[in-house]
Amino acid sequence: MSTRLPGTSDLYDQHGEALQSCDLPLRDVGGVRHFAGEVVTFRSREDNLLVKRIVAESGRGRVLVIDTEGVTRCAMLGDNMAAAALENGWAGIVVNGAVRDLEALAALPIGIKALGSNPRRSRKDGTGERDVPVAFGGALFRPGDHLVSDADGLVVAPPTLGVLGG
Repeated sequence: MSTRLPGTSDLYDQHGEALQSCDLPLRDVGGVRHFAGEVVTFRSREDNLLVKRIVAESGRGRVLVIDTEGVTRCAMLGDNMAAAALENGWAGIVVNGAVRDLEALAALPIGIKALGSNPRRSRKDGTGERDVPVAFGGALFRPGDHLVSDADGLVVAPPTLGVLGG
């Protein structure tokens, strides 16, 4: 029962401007390069306590999009949180910011994209906003949108476009 995920280039050729393409140079740092799912958003510049709580929830094949407004002063995700996301069924995580534990992340079979890495831990104050629209790299990510990511980049579509099938 495996369904082939469409590639981002093919999707863009098919749907054009109905899709949004993120133009940031995000790096594939997880063990899976091609992933897709429904978007869940979180925004915080340097506090990841709520991210830990989100990845502990049932992911149901969704993708967590974390917006730090491009701040890379500390890591918003490391190997322990990525392993929890994998265990709980998340398809992937996109971080407009930094992650850490790159070698361990690369060994985990989950999609992870990030701007870069930094060994510094984030704050743990519990600040941030969940399920709000976030924008970076020329794309708007809204809760419930569909995201597809591969080696070429990532695209975002409204659920009505049906890029994930079904």
